[in-house]
Amino acid sequence: MFAGIDEVDWASMEHAYGPAGDVPAMLRGLASADPAEREQALDGMYGAVHHQGDVYACTLASIPFLFELVVDPGVQDRGSIVELLTSIGGIDLDEDDQDEMDEDEIEGAANYAMAATAVTADAGVFFELIADEDPGVRLNAPLALAALHGHPDRVLALLRERLPIEPDEEVRLALVEAAGRVALRHRMLAGQAAAWLSRLAGEGFPAGLRLAALAQLARCAPDALPGDVVRVVTGLLRQLRSTPGHRPGPAPAVDAQAGATEAVAAVEAYPDAAGAGAGAGEPPAEERVVPVTLVGQLRALSDEEAPAPTAPWTADLLRTLHVGLDDRVAERTALLTDQLRSPDRRQRIDALRMSSGLIRVWRGSYEELVRLVGEQLATPDPRLAEAASHVLEELFGLAAPAADALAARVAADPGAWVREWPSGPPALGSAVKALARLGDARAVPALAAALERSEVPHDAGFAIGCLGAAAAPLAEVLRRRLGEVPLDERAHDRAGPLLTGLAALRADEALPEALRVLRGVPEYRGEWVRTAALRALGSFGPAARGAIPELRALLRSPGATSATEVAKALWAVDGDADAVLPVLIEGLRAERVHEVRSAVNALGGLGARAAVVAPRLRALLWHEELWLRVDAAVALWEVSGRAEESVPVLLAAWEENRHVRVRVTEGLARMGAAGAGSDAAHVLRAELISVRRHNAMDGGYGSHDTYEDEKLLALCRQALLGNTGKEPT
Repeated sequence: MFAGIDEVDWASMEHAYGPAGDVPAMLRGLASADPAEREQALDGMYGAVHHQGDVYACTLASIPFLFELVVDPGVQDRGSIVELLTSIGGIDLDEDDQDEMDEDEIEGAANYAMAATAVTADAGVFFELIADEDPGVRLNAPLALAALHGHPDRVLALLRERLPIEPDEEVRLALVEAAGRVALRHRMLAGQAAAWLSRLAGEGFPAGLRLAALAQLARCAPDALPGDVVRVVTGLLRQLRSTPGHRPGPAPAVDAQAGATEAVAAVEAYPDAAGAGAGAGEPPAEERVVPVTLVGQLRALSDEEAPAPTAPWTADLLRTLHVGLDDRVAERTALLTDQLRSPDRRQRIDALRMSSGLIRVWRGSYEELVRLVGEQLATPDPRLAEAASHVLEELFGLAAPAADALAARVAADPGAWVREWPSGPPALGSAVKALARLGDARAVPALAAALERSEVPHDAGFAIGCLGAAAAPLAEVLRRRLGEVPLDERAHDRAGPLLTGLAALRADEALPEALRVLRGVPEYRGEWVRTAALRALGSFGPAARGAIPELRALLRSPGATSATEVAKALWAVDGDADAVLPVLIEGLRAERVHEVRSAVNALGGLGARAAVVAPRLRALLWHEELWLRVDAAVALWEVSGRAEESVPVLLAAWEENRHVRVRVTEGLARMGAAGAGSDAAHVLRAELISVRRHNAMDGGYGSHDTYEDEKLLALCRQALLGNTGKEPT
């Protein structure tokens, strides 16, 4: 083994962490008799040689030696090496990816292509490994074939041949998953694969196998799913949960061509095949040693979060099923409500995560689902309750069905009102934040306690803003704490949340304290603190007339403070357009786009008093910065009262960038530009009937995504109702 490994010039190559001279040691470590050494070597291969899926020259040079390892029956843990080879050789780049590559990315793509060619050339090895004595090898070989072999028809035939004689339940599920993978990669075989999967999903086969087949049908042929798929799946889940413990012996035959009678008889003879999983003979959880490698830690975490031992693969199948069901929101919601009623707490934790993903991406009716999420808050399991509160935290108004459960949780657990972090300022707990975002006054006691802490949570001011008038009792403590803030280098961290809260409440009684901050703020991060103080003063409106001399002095000599921010505050307090207009016009010449946008929005706030700037705003309608064009279009209408120039700009921006749609719709709603038959009305109605949230992203999300989309929907309805007033929306 490893003939010629020392002849490779490893030192001339690099991996993710530098010279690749250590790769031979990693490869030899994979063949070690010591489990810890094998784990360490595998960790190194993923962490350096195949770092985050990258393929380097040393990765390519490793491929022949990895194949030597997987065919040697004396090597242990070969299934992990099969999995590694599948990852190295299984990266697909579509034409769109290749069109947008820079020089470095082109070099990486070439490595991916060479890796795919090298691994695919020897993929015939996996045909032999599908019958290997090692269950771990058999578990990974089907997916390797599905991803890498150049003759998918032969692969599909082999999967069907192997299933009836495969003794291991989890491997059989891998065979089914591989069939779905073949159908996805090779659409000409999708019908053939779907027909087989449909038979496996039928009555008479073990519950786990049926669930696996349904999950793959959802991925590759959703139209082939039974009409009552939710009823079928929930029934299978109940059957799996009630299955007796593992019973030794081979798994029953499940040949897709076999009759239902034989299959049922086999299930009755060997009930473990309907859901018994690996795990028999394992030491108790408290006796297991957590591996120190990254791979080992991930496996330990997966084991810890896995469902009940009777079906350790159920969670994966359900995730696959949900992905396949995609926009079938009603069915996914019904399935999740059943999962949230499961007696298995880990299945409920998994359902919470999937519920969050569903609501974040798709619009729908979620009242019952959210209520069940709220019920998890009462569980004695802290992980389950915390997961539920995190889901509700991101829902804002959609969390209303869980309001009572949130209030009960907050009242019962004062220790979770504020969360401390090893680094960074403290933050409000998820349940408190979720309750405040509902505007529920029952969050006020928790916020009051948070405001009395030596360090106020950084997000307390925003939570107060969500509560609105319900938070009025907090004005006095906000004012007192602001008066106690030392005006030193940490003034921003300490005063910022307090000023934000006072601004949200328009608590003009705090004028002396806000003025104290404005006058005495230090140079370090001073602009941020002054801006927060100016916004608080502006929110007080005419009640802050005592600040006018200070504001006028700052307007003449703003120093490091944004002159636009001073002008906006002075306008809100004094209403003197003549004093602020020259400053705002000067702001249109700022170098930074965000400063120009601030000036544009402030000029729009002056309305007809700023009509003189209409030509300058009109010129900005063609600016390269999209958000500035949108702001200029809205401001142009505000100062001129004419919408015909602004609406086309807003509609073009709508199509160009979905993330600007809330701002666009705010403008359209205020302009009354969505009359019957208009282009704007057509666009807004199309948005309202869309099932997918406008800002849903693949592979990422923001904590306010659901809130922003629900806000967009409300604005679309408002605009279509023909509101033509100029009041804020």
